[in-house]
This record gives sequence, C-alpha cells and structure tokens, in this order.
Amino acid sequence: MAELYHVEDEQERVVLVAVSFEDEEAVRQSLDELEELVQTAGAVVLDRFVQNRQTIDLATYIGSGKVNELKEHLIHMQATGIVCDDELSPSQMKHLERELDVKIMDRTMVILDIFAARASTREGKLQVELAQLRYRSTHLIGLGSILSRQGGGIGTRGPGEKQLEIDRRVIRERISKLKAELEQVKINRTTQRKRRIGNGVPVVCIVGYTNAGKSTLLNTLTGSEILSEDKLFATLDPTTRSLELPDGQQVLFTDTVGFIRKLPHHLVQAFRSTLEEAKYSDYILHVVDASNPQMDIQMHTVYETLRELGVQGKPVITAFNKTDRNGIPAVLKDFQADAAYRISAKTGAGLPEMLEEIGRRIRESRVYLEHVYPYEEAAKIAYVRQNGQILEEAYREDGILIRAYVDSRGYYV
Repeated sequence: MAELYHVEDEQERVVLVAVSFEDEEAVRQSLDELEELVQTAGAVVLDRFVQNRQTIDLATYIGSGKVNELKEHLIHMQATGIVCDDELSPSQMKHLERELDVKIMDRTMVILDIFAARASTREGKLQVELAQLRYRSTHLIGLGSILSRQGGGIGTRGPGEKQLEIDRRVIRERISKLKAELEQVKINRTTQRKRRIGNGVPVVCIVGYTNAGKSTLLNTLTGSEILSEDKLFATLDPTTRSLELPDGQQVLFTDTVGFIRKLPHHLVQAFRSTLEEAKYSDYILHVVDASNPQMDIQMHTVYETLRELGVQGKPVITAFNKTDRNGIPAVLKDFQADAAYRISAKTGAGLPEMLEEIGRRIRESRVYLEHVYPYEEAAKIAYVRQNGQILEEAYREDGILIRAYVDSRGYYV
C-alpha cells in the first residue's frame, strides 16, 4: 500500500513569485489577485518576487540564476513556501523544491484549495475532488515530497477527507468513479433543465467575476438567503430562484460559480455541467464590480470563459454593481452587452430599471395571444398565467377571454 499523508492545520508564510515579460502593470494586478487568493486560502503573504524574462524557464520557472537569489530571500523572510502566479509543470516543482527546500505551490493549487474549503453540496464536493485528483495525477512527481510531508496548509485540503493514496492506479480508479457519479448528476441536471424549458418560464443566468456580487444580487431580487460574503468564491453551487417581475411575468434567475483569470482547466472540466447553465439560459445577466480597478480585465475574462463554454448569441445585460461606493467612474461601458445599468445589489439602486429591461426583452420574445377558452378548458388558463403574462382576463357567456403574451415554445390553445 502506498504511503499516506496526514494533514494538520498549519498557516503558510509565503512569497509570491511571478515572471514578467513586458507589461509590469498586468503582473502587478495579477499578483494583487493572487495575494487575495492566498489570503482567502488562509496563508500569510510576506513579499513578492518578480523576474523579468523573455519566456518562462522550463526547468525552474524563473531561471537558475534567480533561484539562488530567491533562496536567500526566503531564508531572510523565514518563509515556509512560495506561490507561483502560473501553473507549474511537475519538473518545475521538483527542481524548485530541491533548490529552495520549501513548499512549492502555484495559482492552480491555491484555487483548488479554496474550492475544496467552499464546496458544501454533494455535487460541489464531487466536482472539486475530481479537479484535485486530475491535477495531482499530472503532478505526482513534483508533488511527491509535498504530499508525504507532515503538516497541512495550501494544497493539502480535500473535500471532507484528510488522507489520499499517492498511487496512480488508485487515483485513476477514484477519477473513474467520480466521473460516473457526476455523469448521473449531469443527467439529473439535464432533466431539470428540460423541465424548466418545457414550462416556458424564461431563465436568466447570472454570471460574473468572483466577488462581483452575484449572490448578493440574487438575494436582493428574490429575498433568498444564499451565502454572500465579501471574499473570493464565497459560493460554488448554482442556485435557481423564481421572481415575478413588476409587470407580472415569471422569470427564473440562476446564479453560477464566479470566474477568475487563469481559471484552472481542471476546474473548467469538472464544473462544466454547472457552468453550462449559461449555455441553456435565455438571457445572460453579467454582474461587474464597478469599484474594482481591474474591472475591464475582469469583464474580458468573463467573456473569454463564456466563449470557451460555447455561450454565444444570447442577449447580455450588464449590471455595473457596487456603484454606491466612492470613486466609481462617471461613465461605465460594456461594448459587448445589449444593455447596461448602474446598480447596487446592496441598496437596491438601479434594480427597478434593470428588471424593466429584462421584462421588456422577454415580452419582445413572446407572441401575442387572444383566445376565448370554454369553461371546461379553464386549466389551460392556469398554464398561461404561470408561463406567460396575462393582459386581460374576461368572463363571458361563451367562455373566458384571454389576452396575453406567451412563450412561442409553449402550447396554450
């Protein structure tokens, strides 16, 4: 049997490491985000170490000459590890740990660790464990000493378990089992999705960069009590809530996991069925943190992720959130959106106008129905009432007159 590794709580003291090609501002912004990720994972950031290079060194990430300089810096700072801003190869991890004699981590490992801590539902835990195992299966050489080392910290947290067999065969078997379980979850999700589409109730999928305020917005709109915190990846599991618009139309809002730049492909694979909620929705509500200096980069990341998932050609309404804060730009634009609104999910400012826009677009996508139903067919009116917008309902001798806007995919007559 392969050796097991044990985990105990331990706070890492790390130095952030990055390679800069030309754009120093982009590197600074990326490291700002990495620092927030590391802090969210429970570690302390001591310093940053940036190396200017033409390309990433295939052996040591930053180049052999800089490794010695970094080693002296780590000793001086009394650091327990480093976190690199890019995903490292197994050989890079192995070389760096041999030369530096500290724990070597990368951005992917930190994000996976946060997801492991945040996952709460069975589906979420399955998805995170699958992503972790896929990552570890390709990094067993580089992670060998990390996984066998006593003590915990970033990269050793799992969804509800404290030990992991470091054996390729065992990992492959576990991955196969997880994929089978998630396939069943995917079938159930597809069935629920078909039922929603069959009901004719329009679906608005809320997407956005992590910590943009998606869950807070859904709570404010629907009176829900979804976990909403001012931190990265506060919620992972998709949530769907029903809302009656001011004009009487019913709509479903679905929240999704937040996006982030350099989102690990292992997570995209594992969470694909969850992320694809956007693909099968009728409208995209793109929530943007207008108070974030990196707003434009975050918007670009969201659109790139949507394209990767095949989400194209859907109406996009952008909600520039957190406009109740100081220092918000006077002009906010999203050239890829069909409409944009300044809102505050916290105070409710701008939400009536945004909902009016959603209602108008739903009405435009529907057909006008005018029909007299015999009294024995009154059940059909209940279906229209649930899945459309009734403008007039009049009781006459020959039946019930209905004038309404209804979804063209439904059956009403």
